[in-house]
Amino acid sequence: METALSRYTPTILSLLRIAVALLFMAHGTGMLFAFPSANPAAAVAPAMFSMYWFAAWIEVIGGILMILGLFTRPVAFILSGEMAFAYFIGHSPRNFYPLLNGGDAAALYCFIFFYFAAAGAGPLSLDATMRNKG
Repeated sequence: METALSRYTPTILSLLRIAVALLFMAHGTGMLFAFPSANPAAAVAPAMFSMYWFAAWIEVIGGILMILGLFTRPVAFILSGEMAFAYFIGHSPRNFYPLLNGGDAAALYCFIFFYFAAAGAGPLSLDATMRNKG
């Protein structure tokens, strides 16, 4: 099985990047535009220029760039840092354990984006297209 799947590793890296970015971007669009939201009428956008407003825009713009695979390494590094910041500022004061403090998603996103900062975007990306043309 290892040999059979290993030839697909670069493509699976790209698919993972796209799936993670779509899920991540939904956090930002949920905060800014109440979409997706279980109750759009009750959703309140963060105050303009607040920490949450900047975080939401970082998630939307960073998510779009990650979906496209454009400037993947620096964007992923920034998103990893944002999630580390979110975890330590917003979650860890509640409890030591991520499952109990609600920070398990932030911790996962932090390490997944850190991996993309090291591994790159994969072949299904604008980064790869620009690299192949240049």
